[in-house]
Amino acid sequence: MLIAPALGVFIGVLMGLTGAGGGILSVPLLVFAFHMPISEAGPIALTAIALSAGVGALIGLRAKVLRYKAALFMALFGLILSPVGLWVAQRAPNTPLLLLFSGVLIYVAGRMFIQATQTIAGKAPELTKPPPCQLDMSIGKLIWTVPCARSLMLAGACAGFLSGLLGVGGGFIIVPSLKKFTDLPMKAIVATSLGVLAMVSAGGAAISLASGILDFSIAAPFAIGSLVGLLIGKVLEKNISGPRVQQIFSVFTFLVALSLIYKCII
Repeated sequence: MLIAPALGVFIGVLMGLTGAGGGILSVPLLVFAFHMPISEAGPIALTAIALSAGVGALIGLRAKVLRYKAALFMALFGLILSPVGLWVAQRAPNTPLLLLFSGVLIYVAGRMFIQATQTIAGKAPELTKPPPCQLDMSIGKLIWTVPCARSLMLAGACAGFLSGLLGVGGGFIIVPSLKKFTDLPMKAIVATSLGVLAMVSAGGAAISLASGILDFSIAAPFAIGSLVGLLIGKVLEKNISGPRVQQIFSVFTFLVALSLIYKCII
């Protein structure tokens, strides 16, 4: 049973170094290590994400950078769609889910590699029109409008569905969405994203536990290991170049995706 905590520490370190992105590797590594289908690996991954993201969100709340109203709003729609994703995952064949997950990994790896390369090259992002959710600098809160609410609702719902379906936290959707739809500073985006992930992942894990599809003997040590790894990663990130780590992580993620595709073919 040393495999579960060891994998958890590894995933946690990646999460600490790269942000929420490390959690997306939880499912494929659990699939390889324990030879389980995605429908069983997903709830275990959600348990670890809920614990680690919850601690990160509390730190953000304490630092007053977490936009808790936006996080609660997005998580509400995520929690509505998460059971739908879980329901589909329990009834869908494992091979199509593995292929879908591989596609998601390739997308995340490609986007992360491009962004890290642009950061290293010193290229600034192109200016676009003002986002639908803008920060009122006088009070430090978002100005809520119909376009703002609609944008955050769709992002939360999409993250919730994929969270239930594939066992991913959805950070690869929430973070880019908050970047695109709001003008929040990066610290607020990360903290708000962690708040959404914590609530949505905890909901999915709770439903899985109640349904009897969560193997707690693996989930508990894996989750605790990921939390320990997250704290280690946060210490290491001060001495390691973030963009370089993201490039290495994206290449590793791409190789994992190819391994999943190969597993489907043979």
